[in-house]
Amino acid sequence: MNFNEEPPEDAWLDDQAGPVVRPYVMTRGRTEPIRGDFNLISLVASIRPVGTKEVGLNPEHLAIVRLCQVPLSVAEVAAHLDLPAGTIRVLLGDLLDRGFVTVQDPQPEVDMRDRRMYEAVLDGLRAL
Repeated sequence: MNFNEEPPEDAWLDDQAGPVVRPYVMTRGRTEPIRGDFNLISLVASIRPVGTKEVGLNPEHLAIVRLCQVPLSVAEVAAHLDLPAGTIRVLLGDLLDRGFVTVQDPQPEVDMRDRRMYEAVLDGLRAL
């Protein structure tokens, strides 16, 4: 195909998926979420349904709210919707900002500033 030629009518149609929409279109060109820092293992849960009069939400936003009726990790949401994790993070930031979802970040198993943890390690080494 030359640059002067018109693209074929089905250039933006995938045989199995239908019309192709690029991820940056879903996020309006944004690469960072408005709000929130989403780890791949952060749990996302819907906290209220999307009303019929909500403005500015894409079908992907609605799918995330429906999907997260049961808490899922960011990675699981991305896998279920077959979208890149970066795109999901931006969409989740929109939903978090508008109060549709809540996010629980993973908690470290051990507080690295806890002196008792270091004492337990030393006691274990001494026992060897």
